[in-house]
Amino acid sequence: MDTPLIPNRSISEIDRDSVLHPVTSIFDHQRFGPKIVNSGSGSTVYDESGRSYIDFGAGLWCVNVGYGRSELAQVAYDATATLSYFHSFGNVGNPPMAHLADKLLSILHEQTTIPDMARVFMGCSGSDANDTAFKLVRYYNNILGRPQKKKIVSRLGAYHGVSYASGSLTGIPSYHKAFDQPHSDVIHVSCPHFFRFSDVNETEVEFSRRLVSEIEAVILREGPDTIAAFIAEPIMGTGGVLLPPKGYFDGVSQLLQKYDILLIVDEVITGFGRTGRWFGSEHFNLKPDILNLAKGLTSAYFPLSATVISNRIWDVLTSSSSEMGPFMHGFTYSGHPVGCAIALANIEIIEREELIPRSAELGSYFLSVARDVLGSQPFIGDVRGLGLMAAVEFVTDKKTRSFFSPGRGPHRLAARLAAEEGVFVRGLPYIDVNSFSPPLCISKSEIDQGLERYVAALKKGEPEFKLMAAD
Repeated sequence: MDTPLIPNRSISEIDRDSVLHPVTSIFDHQRFGPKIVNSGSGSTVYDESGRSYIDFGAGLWCVNVGYGRSELAQVAYDATATLSYFHSFGNVGNPPMAHLADKLLSILHEQTTIPDMARVFMGCSGSDANDTAFKLVRYYNNILGRPQKKKIVSRLGAYHGVSYASGSLTGIPSYHKAFDQPHSDVIHVSCPHFFRFSDVNETEVEFSRRLVSEIEAVILREGPDTIAAFIAEPIMGTGGVLLPPKGYFDGVSQLLQKYDILLIVDEVITGFGRTGRWFGSEHFNLKPDILNLAKGLTSAYFPLSATVISNRIWDVLTSSSSEMGPFMHGFTYSGHPVGCAIALANIEIIEREELIPRSAELGSYFLSVARDVLGSQPFIGDVRGLGLMAAVEFVTDKKTRSFFSPGRGPHRLAARLAAEEGVFVRGLPYIDVNSFSPPLCISKSEIDQGLERYVAALKKGEPEFKLMAAD
């Protein structure tokens, strides 16, 4: 029976009685209620009692320039007052949308190793960007007279969103449970996480060769004429901050070229300085046919995504346009003028404050300090990262590289205890990992303080970790 609506309730009570929360245990929410976050500034957020927390998650990997940027609020106000909304269907445009698309292409052409990109399509979220990619690879191959070439290869542990197509591309089983996913045209191959999934005495290069051979075996099993695309995050975020093993992407790229398969690169998390470069692809020489962006595009000050397509795809779309008619895909809020204006101002902050080289520098500092202070922790087996994107992985025994039994959740306990100590980290849903992705404006002193609080949480949880390890 529904809870009666009682007057004079607290925000926590109203939330518990009214909101269906995303990616939340309904059972736990009804028992314990929410944690209400009221405000934020820089790398710190504050709850309803005024208590502060260092946010080692930048929200959900996204508040790259930090909280409380008054200049972005002013841009939002001015843009809303000028043109609060207009659609971009049927040849209609607006200045912020045009300038943002031009700015993104200019960055790609002039400042990255991904120059061969042609046009920008805009949506509202990383999920819809990956849905757009799902449809684009079908559209592209149908135009080329290859209607059977539409399967997409993804990886176990990948996260690409939660809508029907993007949720199918996601390779984390908990996101599929009871949702009738994944789609039959999505094939998942092994997770390229060397620390956890390599064989005894297997080198990184040997591990990569084995996984690339598996991908080729899947392509041959399904038929190369049926495989349309391969989708990958440069660094797998929600799967556990998983850096690709040596030689992995080189081998994958050779396969895609050999069998005429498109590459979709999901940079929703890794874009806009998170890894210490504009885009994560630059670290691994990835050459996407479709590049998906969101999160850091606006630092989450507005819901906005961008799907950037290569000349290879654009040439096919333009050559067939008179025959195919209009490109019948788009969203009400595609190219929203307020969101695009905020994105432009956000990118200006990233450039003016040199947050990308700052991410590289502070990322190295973060990783060094984290390895120093966490290296002696008995249940931390691996500390890894690139730029301001890092993680720790829990083990029951460091020497034997043994892992907790499924469902024990040491990382979830650690995240809860860390919040009690005043630092937000995430307990990720695929393996036993806490992730760290603070705003790019974080200071060294805040990194030190946040890691001290995290260590205190681990020490507080040690008795329970021991019980979990014994199960």
